[in-house]
Amino acid sequence: ACLKIGAVAVPVFSAFGAPALAVRLQDAEAKVLFTADGVSRRGKKTPLKPEADLAVKECPSIRKVIVLRRIGIDVPMGPNDVWWHDSVGAAPTQAPTVDLEAEDTAIVLYTSGTTGKPKGTVHTHAGALAQVVKELGYNFDVKPDDVFFWVTDIGWMMGPWEMIGAAFFGATLVIFEGAPNYPNPDRLWEIVERHRVTHLGISPTAIRLLKSSPLDWVTKHDLSSLRILGSTGEAWDPDSYLWFFENIGKRRCPIINISGGTEIIGCHLSPLPITPLKACTLRGPGLGMDVDVFDDDGKPIRGGIGHLVCKKPAPSMTKGFLKDPQRYLETYFAKFGPNVWYHGDWAKIDEDGYWFLYGRSDDTIKVAGKRVGPAEVEGALIAHPAVAEAAAIGVPHELKGETVVCFVVLKPGSAPSEPLRTELQDQVVKHLGKTLKPEALKFVRMLPKTRSAKIVRGAIRRRFLNQPIGDVSTVENPDAIEEIARAT
Repeated sequence: ACLKIGAVAVPVFSAFGAPALAVRLQDAEAKVLFTADGVSRRGKKTPLKPEADLAVKECPSIRKVIVLRRIGIDVPMGPNDVWWHDSVGAAPTQAPTVDLEAEDTAIVLYTSGTTGKPKGTVHTHAGALAQVVKELGYNFDVKPDDVFFWVTDIGWMMGPWEMIGAAFFGATLVIFEGAPNYPNPDRLWEIVERHRVTHLGISPTAIRLLKSSPLDWVTKHDLSSLRILGSTGEAWDPDSYLWFFENIGKRRCPIINISGGTEIIGCHLSPLPITPLKACTLRGPGLGMDVDVFDDDGKPIRGGIGHLVCKKPAPSMTKGFLKDPQRYLETYFAKFGPNVWYHGDWAKIDEDGYWFLYGRSDDTIKVAGKRVGPAEVEGALIAHPAVAEAAAIGVPHELKGETVVCFVVLKPGSAPSEPLRTELQDQVVKHLGKTLKPEALKFVRMLPKTRSAKIVRGAIRRRFLNQPIGDVSTVENPDAIEEIARAT
């Protein structure tokens, strides 16, 4: 709707506190804020409007606040506040489309860094539309009669990505509120069955969480409507990837494992549904994406892990950071020069030409010259029957450069013990070798995650090392960060 009438859309995470929301509203000079009285998650009703009010007090540009009555709680309404049902909800459903230039700004998407204020990536009408439609059309084979369901928060890039794409093709979009495993571990599978979902997208961490429940929660549901599976957000471990392929896709649905970012509102890497795949692969460059893997000297590398780069521009690449052009240049073009986009991911092209990702460069662990993605260590731990979830980080070591430290959440019925700790450390050795044996392995009740279930490894590492944590406004369960400091 914003794009149609010529307004600039600025999606924000619904769980932001007032300070995080205010920073984004101020930077974007937003004029209208859409919010709700509150939301329901895991059986708990949480007010939203009071936090919005605190943020709006710091943002003189806001003229109106549109409030959706979602959970029916009493909230204060000021002179500039209006109910959705009295305003937008009561307006005609048809409106003229405003004529705009291809390069006019359509969306500003904010992405957080470990330091400094959030970065507002600016996207154009033509760039966003071309990229998203290309990917849903060719990589996901979306048709008008399809039902598209991606487990994400509307405040992240994947929110506008799925809305633009599904609307363009006339497909049905499924959006759900709450957690993927509440009130029961089969909530997603029940949604797939009830709505006859054809496309299901989810993060690897969410699959690791769901596969820790008994398989009966899956097999009781009819998932035969599915024809394409999707994934993004982080690196896979083979066990979880194959569980998704075999138990959800029934060995007949390809996993379209994609990777790109907020900065390009789309993908650098993505398979096509008709191409053969290996476990965990992203197959290769997306259509029209001139990407490569460089070593530290800026030379192409094959068979080894290097830096994911883009050598030519794509239409959807951000025009820059809102009000901060210098930071944009320093972020993407400082490492390999002004003509090579440095994305900050570790990647590898194997001997058969298949591409794999190993996580963000600031997440990757390098022990005595051996580089490993955290997902590989975590996958080794999750393969143990007692482990529900795991996070691996690298910490400084005098001799080795870095060493591995792991945080483990156990399944119900398993209890922390020294024999189990040793057994889990040995499990990593069995999978990855002695060099990568965790120096320390600690038990925790929960891991800090975003609402889309991505583990926030950077925050874990900084809290463990007693460093400034940085921007953690996107973390759904901030108490878990403090649990890292108390871990045993």
